[in-house]
Amino acid sequence: MRRKDREIIDKSQIEDIIKQSQVCRLGMSDNNIPYIVPMCFGYENDVVYLHGATEGMKIDILKKNPKVCLEFEIDTELIKSDQACNWDMKYKSVIAMGKLSFLETIEEKRKAFNIIMKQYSKDTFSFPDQALNKTAVMKVKISRMTGKKSGY
Repeated sequence: MRRKDREIIDKSQIEDIIKQSQVCRLGMSDNNIPYIVPMCFGYENDVVYLHGATEGMKIDILKKNPKVCLEFEIDTELIKSDQACNWDMKYKSVIAMGKLSFLETIEEKRKAFNIIMKQYSKDTFSFPDQALNKTAVMKVKISRMTGKKSGY
């Protein structure tokens, strides 16, 4: 990281940013053409869980190339200035790299959905088999992640 003064190296601080985030941006590449989508997610033990439709551009790309990048951010605030070049942004962010795989069994999908819902609620939920069978559930095993902050 170029700006070592902004780097977050404490893993618990990095995980706190992920746990406070409401959106995960999933970056992927199709024939060297980048594609990014915002997604709901769950995080546990260096794994990010995602879900979505079983068809579409995202699924097509991920089946061809499972190497992904994830981005999370919290506490963003625009810092204005009299000079346009002096405007800035306060933030805390995490970039993670990993390999995505598709979960196949109902049990795996149910576990993943419970982790996803823990990201957003303390409530418990049930997930009908019929709904799980119609949903793509993905798992990203994180191989590397970095944290960064500015203005804090």
